[in-house]
Amino acid sequence: MTAISTPLERAPAASAAARNFAWRGQARALIDDLFERSPAIYWTDFLLSTGIGWALTAVYFLATPWSAVQIAAFLVASLLFFRSGTFIHEIIHMPSQQMVWFKRTWNLLLGIPLLMPWIMYSNHIEHHNHRRFGTPSDGEYLPLGSSPVKETLKYLAQAPLLPLFMAVRFGVLGPLSWLHGGLRHWVLTRASAAVSNPYYSERFPKRFEKHLKIVEVLCFAYIVALAVLVWRDVISFKHVAMGYLLLAFTLGLNWVRNLAAHRYVNDGTPMDLAGQVEESINITGQTWLTIAFFPVGLRYHALHHLFPALPYHNMDEAHRRLMQNLPADASYRTTNRDSFFAAVRELWQSARQTPHEQSAMRAWLPRSGRS
Repeated sequence: MTAISTPLERAPAASAAARNFAWRGQARALIDDLFERSPAIYWTDFLLSTGIGWALTAVYFLATPWSAVQIAAFLVASLLFFRSGTFIHEIIHMPSQQMVWFKRTWNLLLGIPLLMPWIMYSNHIEHHNHRRFGTPSDGEYLPLGSSPVKETLKYLAQAPLLPLFMAVRFGVLGPLSWLHGGLRHWVLTRASAAVSNPYYSERFPKRFEKHLKIVEVLCFAYIVALAVLVWRDVISFKHVAMGYLLLAFTLGLNWVRNLAAHRYVNDGTPMDLAGQVEESINITGQTWLTIAFFPVGLRYHALHHLFPALPYHNMDEAHRRLMQNLPADASYRTTNRDSFFAAVRELWQSARQTPHEQSAMRAWLPRSGRS
Protein backbone atom coordinates (compact mmCIF):
# COMPACT_ATOMS: atom_id res chain seq x y z
CA MET A 1 0.00 0.00 0.00
CA THR A 2 1.28 3.47 -0.87
CA ALA A 3 1.82 5.73 2.11
CA ILE A 4 0.03 9.09 2.03
CA SER A 5 1.90 12.10 3.33
CA THR A 6 0.03 14.59 5.48
CA PRO A 7 0.48 18.35 5.02
CA LEU A 8 2.85 18.44 7.99
CA GLU A 9 5.02 15.75 6.45
CA ARG A 10 5.40 17.48 3.11
CA ALA A 11 8.81 19.06 3.49
CA PRO A 12 10.06 20.38 0.13
CA ALA A 13 12.45 17.99 -1.52
CA ALA A 14 15.09 20.71 -1.72
CA SER A 15 15.25 20.90 2.11
CA ALA A 16 16.97 17.52 2.35
CA ALA A 17 20.45 19.00 2.39
CA ALA A 18 22.31 15.75 2.83
CA ARG A 19 20.34 13.65 0.35
CA ASN A 20 22.20 10.58 -0.83
CA PHE A 21 22.07 10.68 -4.61
CA ALA A 22 25.27 8.77 -5.29
CA TRP A 23 23.33 6.02 -7.03
CA ARG A 24 22.69 8.27 -10.04
CA GLY A 25 26.18 7.59 -11.39
CA GLN A 26 25.57 3.87 -11.11
CA ALA A 27 22.20 4.31 -12.81
CA ARG A 28 23.78 6.13 -15.74
CA ALA A 29 26.37 3.40 -16.17
CA LEU A 30 23.66 0.73 -16.16
CA ILE A 31 21.81 2.28 -19.12
CA ASP A 32 24.61 4.07 -20.95
CA ASP A 33 23.92 2.11 -24.14
CA LEU A 34 20.23 3.10 -24.30
CA PHE A 35 20.45 6.78 -25.24
CA GLU A 36 20.52 6.39 -29.02
CA ARG A 37 17.24 7.13 -30.77
CA SER A 38 15.93 4.85 -33.49
CA PRO A 39 14.47 7.01 -36.29
CA ALA A 40 12.77 3.93 -37.75
CA ILE A 41 10.80 3.38 -34.54
CA TYR A 42 9.83 7.04 -34.31
CA TRP A 43 8.67 7.25 -37.93
CA THR A 44 6.79 3.95 -37.90
CA ASP A 45 5.03 4.60 -34.61
CA PHE A 46 4.08 8.16 -35.47
CA LEU A 47 2.92 7.55 -39.05
CA LEU A 48 0.85 4.50 -38.15
CA SER A 49 -0.77 6.19 -35.16
CA THR A 50 -1.49 9.38 -37.06
CA GLY A 51 -2.63 7.72 -40.28
CA ILE A 52 -5.05 5.38 -38.52
CA GLY A 53 -6.19 8.25 -36.31
CA TRP A 54 -7.16 10.39 -39.30
CA ALA A 55 -8.85 7.42 -41.00
CA LEU A 56 -10.94 6.77 -37.90
CA THR A 57 -11.77 10.47 -37.72
CA ALA A 58 -13.34 10.15 -41.16
CA VAL A 59 -15.34 7.15 -39.92
CA TYR A 60 -16.41 9.18 -36.88
CA PHE A 61 -17.69 11.99 -39.11
CA LEU A 62 -19.46 9.71 -41.60
CA ALA A 63 -20.91 6.98 -39.37
CA THR A 64 -24.50 6.85 -38.18
CA PRO A 65 -24.84 9.25 -35.23
CA TRP A 66 -24.45 7.54 -31.84
CA SER A 67 -23.86 4.17 -33.45
CA ALA A 68 -21.37 1.73 -31.95
CA VAL A 69 -19.15 2.32 -34.97
CA GLN A 70 -19.12 6.08 -34.45
CA ILE A 71 -18.44 5.83 -30.72
CA ALA A 72 -15.65 3.30 -31.23
CA ALA A 73 -14.09 5.44 -33.98
CA PHE A 74 -14.23 8.48 -31.70
CA LEU A 75 -12.56 6.72 -28.78
CA VAL A 76 -9.82 4.99 -30.76
CA ALA A 77 -9.08 8.09 -32.86
CA SER A 78 -8.71 10.10 -29.65
CA LEU A 79 -6.30 7.57 -28.17
CA LEU A 80 -4.24 7.49 -31.36
CA PHE A 81 -4.08 11.28 -31.63
CA PHE A 82 -3.12 11.35 -27.97
CA ARG A 83 -0.29 8.95 -28.76
CA SER A 84 0.82 10.90 -31.83
CA GLY A 85 0.58 14.18 -29.97
CA THR A 86 2.82 12.88 -27.21
CA PHE A 87 5.73 12.84 -29.65
CA ILE A 88 5.88 16.59 -29.06
CA HIS A 89 7.58 15.70 -25.78
CA GLU A 90 10.21 13.64 -27.56
CA ILE A 91 10.76 16.40 -30.13
CA ILE A 92 11.48 19.01 -27.47
CA HIS A 93 14.22 16.82 -26.00
CA MET A 94 15.92 16.23 -29.36
CA PRO A 95 18.96 18.30 -30.39
CA SER A 96 17.88 21.06 -32.78
CA GLN A 97 19.38 19.40 -35.87
CA GLN A 98 18.29 15.85 -35.07
CA MET A 99 15.41 14.31 -37.05
CA VAL A 100 14.49 17.67 -38.59
CA TRP A 101 12.09 16.18 -41.13
CA PHE A 102 10.35 14.20 -38.42
CA LYS A 103 9.67 17.48 -36.60
CA ARG A 104 8.37 19.11 -39.77
CA THR A 105 6.18 16.13 -40.58
CA TRP A 106 4.78 16.12 -37.06
CA ASN A 107 3.71 19.74 -37.54
CA LEU A 108 2.28 19.07 -41.00
CA LEU A 109 0.19 16.03 -40.03
CA LEU A 110 -0.73 16.96 -36.48
CA GLY A 111 0.67 20.20 -35.08
CA ILE A 112 -0.97 22.57 -37.57
CA PRO A 113 -4.31 20.70 -38.00
CA LEU A 114 -4.77 20.44 -34.23
CA LEU A 115 -3.42 23.97 -33.61
CA MET A 116 -0.56 22.83 -31.40
CA PRO A 117 2.74 23.36 -33.29
CA TRP A 118 5.58 21.85 -31.34
CA ILE A 119 7.51 25.10 -30.87
CA MET A 120 4.78 26.17 -28.43
CA TYR A 121 6.11 23.49 -26.09
CA SER A 122 9.64 24.88 -26.00
CA ASN A 123 8.94 26.01 -22.43
CA HIS A 124 9.06 22.35 -21.37
CA ILE A 125 12.84 22.51 -20.92
CA GLU A 126 12.22 24.87 -17.99
CA HIS A 127 10.33 22.03 -16.29
CA HIS A 128 13.69 20.27 -15.87
CA ASN A 129 15.52 23.35 -14.56
CA HIS A 130 16.36 23.02 -10.86
CA ARG A 131 15.63 26.72 -10.34
CA ARG A 132 12.14 26.44 -11.86
CA PHE A 133 10.82 22.92 -11.32
CA GLY A 134 7.99 22.86 -8.80
CA THR A 135 7.88 26.65 -8.51
CA PRO A 136 5.38 29.24 -9.81
CA SER A 137 7.70 29.82 -12.79
CA ASP A 138 7.28 26.19 -13.89
CA GLY A 139 4.58 26.13 -16.55
CA GLU A 140 3.85 22.44 -15.95
CA TYR A 141 3.51 22.34 -12.19
CA LEU A 142 0.71 23.23 -9.81
CA PRO A 143 0.80 22.22 -6.11
CA LEU A 144 -2.41 20.21 -6.38
CA GLY A 145 -1.41 17.77 -3.64
CA SER A 146 -0.65 20.55 -1.17
CA SER A 147 -3.75 22.62 -1.97
CA PRO A 148 -7.46 21.95 -1.34
CA VAL A 149 -9.38 19.67 -3.71
CA LYS A 150 -11.04 22.63 -5.41
CA GLU A 151 -7.70 23.46 -7.07
CA THR A 152 -7.63 20.05 -8.75
CA LEU A 153 -11.19 20.58 -9.95
CA LYS A 154 -10.27 24.02 -11.33
CA TYR A 155 -7.33 22.44 -13.13
CA LEU A 156 -9.58 19.81 -14.74
CA ALA A 157 -12.15 22.43 -15.72
CA GLN A 158 -9.66 23.99 -18.14
CA ALA A 159 -9.54 20.91 -20.39
CA PRO A 160 -12.84 21.35 -22.31
CA LEU A 161 -11.87 24.94 -23.14
CA LEU A 162 -8.44 24.18 -24.59
CA PRO A 163 -9.54 23.95 -28.27
CA LEU A 164 -11.32 27.30 -27.91
CA PHE A 165 -8.22 28.89 -26.40
CA MET A 166 -6.13 27.56 -29.28
CA ALA A 167 -8.56 28.79 -31.94
CA VAL A 168 -8.64 32.27 -30.41
CA ARG A 169 -4.85 32.27 -30.00
CA PHE A 170 -4.11 31.43 -33.64
CA GLY A 171 -7.23 32.76 -35.32
CA VAL A 172 -7.59 36.14 -33.58
CA LEU A 173 -4.87 37.16 -31.14
CA GLY A 174 -1.92 35.99 -33.22
CA PRO A 175 -2.82 37.87 -36.42
CA LEU A 176 -3.88 41.01 -34.52
CA SER A 177 -0.63 40.98 -32.57
CA TRP A 178 1.32 41.25 -35.82
CA LEU A 179 -0.16 44.75 -36.10
CA HIS A 180 0.16 45.93 -32.51
CA GLY A 181 3.37 45.85 -30.49
CA GLY A 182 1.70 45.93 -27.08
CA LEU A 183 -0.62 43.05 -27.92
CA ARG A 184 2.31 41.16 -29.42
CA HIS A 185 4.20 41.41 -26.15
CA TRP A 186 1.17 40.09 -24.25
CA VAL A 187 0.70 37.21 -26.70
CA LEU A 188 4.38 36.25 -26.46
CA THR A 189 4.25 36.42 -22.67
CA ARG A 190 0.86 34.94 -21.82
CA ALA A 191 -0.29 32.92 -24.84
CA SER A 192 2.71 31.28 -26.47
CA ALA A 193 3.48 28.33 -24.21
CA ALA A 194 1.83 24.94 -23.74
CA VAL A 195 1.29 24.99 -19.99
CA SER A 196 -1.01 23.62 -17.31
CA ASN A 197 -0.14 26.42 -14.88
CA PRO A 198 -2.53 29.27 -15.80
CA TYR A 199 -0.45 31.75 -13.79
CA TYR A 200 2.65 31.15 -15.91
CA SER A 201 4.02 34.35 -17.43
CA GLU A 202 7.32 34.15 -19.27
CA ARG A 203 8.20 35.78 -22.58
CA PHE A 204 8.59 33.43 -25.52
CA PRO A 205 12.32 32.97 -26.35
CA LYS A 206 13.49 35.50 -28.92
CA ARG A 207 15.63 32.91 -30.68
CA PHE A 208 12.50 30.96 -31.65
CA GLU A 209 10.33 33.90 -32.72
CA LYS A 210 10.91 33.40 -36.45
CA HIS A 211 9.82 29.77 -36.14
CA LEU A 212 6.78 30.83 -34.12
CA LYS A 213 5.76 33.40 -36.74
CA ILE A 214 5.88 30.76 -39.49
CA VAL A 215 3.62 28.34 -37.65
CA GLU A 216 1.32 31.19 -36.64
CA VAL A 217 0.82 32.02 -40.31
CA LEU A 218 0.20 28.36 -41.15
CA CYS A 219 -2.31 27.92 -38.32
CA PHE A 220 -4.12 31.12 -39.27
CA ALA A 221 -4.29 30.04 -42.92
CA TYR A 222 -5.67 26.68 -41.80
CA ILE A 223 -8.36 28.36 -39.68
CA VAL A 224 -9.30 30.69 -42.55
CA ALA A 225 -9.57 27.71 -44.91
CA LEU A 226 -11.88 25.92 -42.47
CA ALA A 227 -13.97 29.07 -42.07
CA VAL A 228 -14.36 29.39 -45.84
CA LEU A 229 -15.41 25.74 -46.11
CA VAL A 230 -18.02 26.29 -43.41
CA TRP A 231 -19.24 29.48 -45.11
CA ARG A 232 -19.55 27.61 -48.41
CA ASP A 233 -21.46 24.79 -46.66
CA VAL A 234 -18.77 22.26 -47.54
CA ILE A 235 -18.36 21.62 -43.81
CA SER A 236 -21.39 21.84 -41.56
CA PHE A 237 -21.50 23.38 -38.11
CA LYS A 238 -22.34 19.91 -36.82
CA HIS A 239 -18.99 18.64 -38.04
CA VAL A 240 -17.22 21.63 -36.50
CA ALA A 241 -18.82 20.72 -33.17
CA MET A 242 -17.84 17.07 -33.65
CA GLY A 243 -14.27 18.09 -34.39
CA TYR A 244 -14.20 20.29 -31.29
CA LEU A 245 -15.44 17.41 -29.16
CA LEU A 246 -12.81 15.05 -30.57
CA LEU A 247 -9.99 17.52 -29.94
CA ALA A 248 -11.23 18.44 -26.46
CA PHE A 249 -11.45 14.78 -25.48
CA THR A 250 -7.98 14.07 -26.87
CA LEU A 251 -6.42 16.97 -25.00
CA GLY A 252 -8.43 16.05 -21.92
CA LEU A 253 -6.83 12.60 -21.89
CA ASN A 254 -3.44 14.22 -21.44
CA TRP A 255 -4.84 16.67 -18.88
CA VAL A 256 -6.14 13.80 -16.73
CA ARG A 257 -3.04 11.65 -17.31
CA ASN A 258 -0.92 14.52 -16.05
CA LEU A 259 -2.41 14.09 -12.57
CA ALA A 260 -0.25 10.97 -12.22
CA ALA A 261 3.01 12.53 -13.41
CA HIS A 262 4.04 14.06 -10.07
CA ARG A 263 3.05 14.07 -6.42
CA TYR A 264 2.43 17.85 -6.69
CA VAL A 265 3.18 18.51 -3.02
CA ASN A 266 5.96 21.08 -3.31
CA ASP A 267 5.34 24.52 -1.81
CA GLY A 268 7.21 26.50 -4.47
CA THR A 269 10.72 25.95 -3.15
CA PRO A 270 13.28 25.17 -5.90
CA MET A 271 14.34 21.51 -6.07
CA ASP A 272 17.58 19.82 -6.97
CA LEU A 273 17.58 16.87 -9.37
CA ALA A 274 17.12 14.35 -6.58
CA GLY A 275 14.07 16.25 -5.41
CA GLN A 276 12.63 16.32 -8.93
CA VAL A 277 12.98 12.56 -9.24
CA GLU A 278 11.43 11.90 -5.84
CA GLU A 279 8.53 14.23 -6.70
CA SER A 280 7.89 12.35 -9.95
CA ILE A 281 6.05 9.08 -10.54
CA ASN A 282 6.55 5.88 -12.53
CA ILE A 283 3.41 3.89 -13.34
CA THR A 284 4.62 0.30 -13.32
CA GLY A 285 1.45 -1.78 -13.60
CA GLN A 286 1.11 -3.67 -16.89
CA THR A 287 -2.53 -3.06 -17.76
CA TRP A 288 -4.40 -2.03 -20.90
CA LEU A 289 -5.08 1.32 -19.25
CA THR A 290 -1.39 1.97 -18.68
CA ILE A 291 -0.60 1.13 -22.29
CA ALA A 292 -3.36 3.37 -23.67
CA PHE A 293 -3.16 6.18 -21.13
CA PHE A 294 0.62 6.55 -20.87
CA PRO A 295 1.93 6.35 -24.46
CA VAL A 296 5.43 7.12 -25.69
CA GLY A 297 7.17 6.67 -22.36
CA LEU A 298 4.91 8.89 -20.24
CA ARG A 299 4.47 6.13 -17.67
CA TYR A 300 8.12 6.48 -16.62
CA HIS A 301 8.02 10.12 -15.59
CA ALA A 302 10.47 9.76 -12.71
CA LEU A 303 12.89 8.00 -15.05
CA HIS A 304 12.43 10.80 -17.55
CA HIS A 305 13.34 13.43 -14.97
CA LEU A 306 16.37 11.38 -14.00
CA PHE A 307 17.52 11.10 -17.64
CA PRO A 308 15.57 13.51 -19.90
CA ALA A 309 17.48 12.49 -23.05
CA LEU A 310 16.51 8.82 -22.81
CA PRO A 311 14.34 7.89 -25.86
CA TYR A 312 10.91 6.50 -25.13
CA HIS A 313 11.48 3.17 -26.86
CA ASN A 314 14.26 2.26 -24.41
CA MET A 315 12.50 3.21 -21.19
CA ASP A 316 11.10 -0.23 -20.41
CA GLU A 317 14.56 -1.77 -20.56
CA ALA A 318 16.13 1.11 -18.64
CA HIS A 319 13.59 0.82 -15.83
CA ARG A 320 14.07 -2.96 -15.68
CA ARG A 321 17.85 -2.61 -15.31
CA LEU A 322 17.57 0.07 -12.64
CA MET A 323 15.11 -1.94 -10.55
CA GLN A 324 17.31 -5.03 -10.79
CA ASN A 325 20.60 -3.36 -9.96
CA LEU A 326 20.19 -0.17 -7.93
CA PRO A 327 20.75 -0.32 -4.15
CA ALA A 328 17.71 -1.18 -2.06
CA ASP A 329 17.71 2.31 -0.52
CA ALA A 330 17.92 4.19 -3.84
CA SER A 331 15.16 6.80 -3.83
CA TYR A 332 14.27 5.86 -7.41
CA ARG A 333 12.45 2.84 -5.99
CA THR A 334 10.07 5.11 -4.06
CA THR A 335 8.72 6.68 -7.25
CA ASN A 336 6.84 3.59 -8.47
CA ARG A 337 3.04 3.34 -8.31
CA ASP A 338 1.07 0.29 -9.41
CA SER A 339 -1.48 2.24 -11.44
CA PHE A 340 -2.87 5.58 -12.49
CA PHE A 341 -5.59 5.17 -9.88
CA ALA A 342 -3.07 4.60 -7.09
CA ALA A 343 -1.25 7.82 -8.00
CA VAL A 344 -4.44 9.87 -8.29
CA ARG A 345 -5.81 8.41 -5.05
CA GLU A 346 -2.65 9.58 -3.30
CA LEU A 347 -3.00 13.05 -4.82
CA TRP A 348 -6.68 13.27 -3.91
CA GLN A 349 -6.17 12.18 -0.30
CA SER A 350 -3.28 14.59 0.10
CA ALA A 351 -5.41 17.45 -1.25
CA ARG A 352 -8.33 16.52 1.01
CA GLN A 353 -6.06 16.81 4.05
CA THR A 354 -4.98 20.34 3.12
CA PRO A 355 -6.94 23.17 4.75
CA HIS A 356 -7.42 26.41 2.84
CA GLU A 357 -5.10 28.38 5.11
CA GLN A 358 -2.23 25.97 4.33
CA SER A 359 -2.78 25.96 0.57
CA ALA A 360 0.51 26.10 -1.34
CA MET A 361 -1.40 27.54 -4.31
CA ARG A 362 -1.21 30.98 -2.71
CA ALA A 363 2.43 31.16 -3.80
CA TRP A 364 1.27 30.73 -7.42
CA LEU A 365 -1.44 33.39 -7.39
CA PRO A 366 -0.76 36.95 -8.53
CA ARG A 367 -0.22 39.17 -5.50
CA SER A 368 -3.64 40.78 -5.93
CA GLY A 369 -5.31 37.35 -5.68
CA ARG A 370 -3.61 36.14 -2.50
CA SER A 371 -5.57 35.99 0.73
